[in-house]
Amino acid sequence: MNKKIVYIILIIVFIGILILANIFLKKQNENKLQESQSSENKGGEKMEVLEVTSKNFEQEVLESEKTVLIDFYADWCGPCKMLSPIVEQVAQENKDIKVVKINIDQEQDIAIKYEIMSIPTLVVIKNGNETNRSVGLIGKSDILELVK
Repeated sequence: MNKKIVYIILIIVFIGILILANIFLKKQNENKLQESQSSENKGGEKMEVLEVTSKNFEQEVLESEKTVLIDFYADWCGPCKMLSPIVEQVAQENKDIKVVKINIDQEQDIAIKYEIMSIPTLVVIKNGNETNRSVGLIGKSDILELVK
């Protein structure tokens, strides 16, 4: 009888911890969202990483006059989540580079076309053609070298 009570108490405590962790993570995500919405580049206009789909891929990437950096990612990918703020920083600091991201789970046709086998993968497109590629988590300086 005593063991059952102890197990029930432990389960209740565990559920409470899960609920508190969930609340904490939601607050943290809200704060990050507010920070990203308030961040502005030097010219005063917010530079965003554009989410590209099959519908706007040709116009936004292949027909772009700027060099395009594509971040192939998935929501469930840990290294992708680590790379995302670095890619956003590159977008904010480099107006001459167009930075886009493509969710491989939602845009499988594009991922197949570019033979994306691992994520995160960064692909550089100039004048509609792939000029460079990097697979895995890399730093800001490596990204900047990639787009040169």
